This record gives sequence, C-alpha cells and structure tokens, in this order.
Amino acid sequence: MAQVTQLIHDYLRHNKKFPHVYCAGCGHGIVLGSLIRSVHGLGYAKDDIVLVAGIGCSGRMAVYVDFNTVHTTHGRALTFATGIKMANPNLKVIVVMGDGDAMSIGGNHLIHAARRNIGLTTLVLNNNIYGMTGGQYSPTSPVGTVSATSPFGQLERSFDIVDMAMASGASYVARGTVLHATMLDGLISDALEKPGFNLVEILTPCHTQYGRKNKFKTVVDMYQWYKKNTVKLDRYRQLKSEEQDKFTPIGVFRDEMRPGLETRYAELRNKLQEQRNA
Repeated sequence: MAQVTQLIHDYLRHNKKFPHVYCAGCGHGIVLGSLIRSVHGLGYAKDDIVLVAGIGCSGRMAVYVDFNTVHTTHGRALTFATGIKMANPNLKVIVVMGDGDAMSIGGNHLIHAARRNIGLTTLVLNNNIYGMTGGQYSPTSPVGTVSATSPFGQLERSFDIVDMAMASGASYVARGTVLHATMLDGLISDALEKPGFNLVEILTPCHTQYGRKNKFKTVVDMYQWYKKNTVKLDRYRQLKSEEQDKFTPIGVFRDEMRPGLETRYAELRNKLQEQRNA
C-alpha cells in the first residue's frame, strides 16, 4: 500500500491546492489514482501528456496532476484538446469531463470529436448530477431523480453516454465504475493505447448532491448499488431482454483500430507535399 501511495504522490503537484476538494466517499479520487497507475504502467513521460479538463469536480484533476494541463471553460475541453492534438500529434492528450460538462453544454463537441475520430482519450466521470455547481439534475440523471432543480423528480429521459459515443463514431468505447478499480485501470490503459477517439464512461458516486436526496443513506450504499446493478458485458449479452433492463453493462463496447483525424491529416499533407515536389 505504501508503494502505491508513493507512486500516486510522484504524479501529483504538491502545492497550495491540497488538501483536495473532493467530498468523503467521492469516486473521483479513485479515478485519479486509476489514471495515474495507467500512465505509469504504460511508461509515458509526464511531459508527453496533456490533460485537458472542463469545469466541475472532475475538472480539478487538471489542478492536481503533474502533467501539462489546461483547465478550460465549461463544456469546451474537447475543443481545446482538438487544437492541441492537431498542433502536436505526438502528445498524448487526455480529456476529463463530468456528465454535465460532456453531455449538456459540451454535448455537440463530444458528438463531433467522436465523428472526426480525433486521437483523444476522453474520460467522462458520470455521477448523474451537477455536483460542484449546485446539485441540478444533469442529462444523465435517471427519470425521477430528486435534485435542486427537480424537487419532485425529473421527468426527462436521460442520455446513455456509451450509446451516444458509438452512434457518433468513436473508435473505442467502454464503461467502468469506481468500485471495479482494477477493471478501470485496464480500460483506461487500453484507451490510452488505441488510435482515434477513445471514450471511457466512469460511473462514480456523488453522495453530497445525489445520494442523500435519492434514498441512499450512506455513500457505501452507492458503491453497493454498483456491485448489485452492474454486470460485465459478456454476461449482460447472455441475459434475456427483460433481465437486461435490471442491469447496467460494463466493459468494452467497441474496439476498432481506426486512424485518428490527426493521422489522416498528416497523410494528406504529405501526399500533397510530394505532388508539389514532383
């Protein structure tokens, strides 16, 4: 345990931003540890990584990690990341967003980043709520969610992040939870190594803004919900349709080795240069 703790500290900025702002029981710290273990395990140098984050609890990761980082405006993390990747394709660009950041104000950017299949690794931390900005319901809040803006339960159908990413053209799409930390390490590591637009949705609890208002007595109950109500994709596909409705599948939903936009752009540029020099 001491070695793991030391490893994580080696990748953090030791500055006035600590102690961190995450609430007790928040899963975002687990995601931070998983990201660090994945980067370390793959042997990436800190200077070869750019972490781009939006606004919200998840956005604080750009403050904590000792990489090149950009803390952007709400919903625009993917636009900044696109520019960085196109300017320097050799960089490993990681985008961290919350469900509100990615699917609401930034939803159109996610659709087109996936459509272009640009070489970004995107982590969407889905806690089904706007955690930092007031506890409003988000585009992924289940029907009936009690929140600051839906005290009698929200009435709108929620987005499925995995379905959205696949329909938009992402080449790698996966879903994990902070309860299944070892599995999450594998999903993030896998996504970092793939070409094209790679998205990992990460289910993470927010007891402060979501759990307490939605019949979870403790944050432990929220982690128990992940244990009881998620199932690995291969097993999920074996269930009957009426049984599938009871569970949320986790695992890799798409894994296509398609070149990213930055690669296709470089090939076109080189081809035109050769024609010009002929």
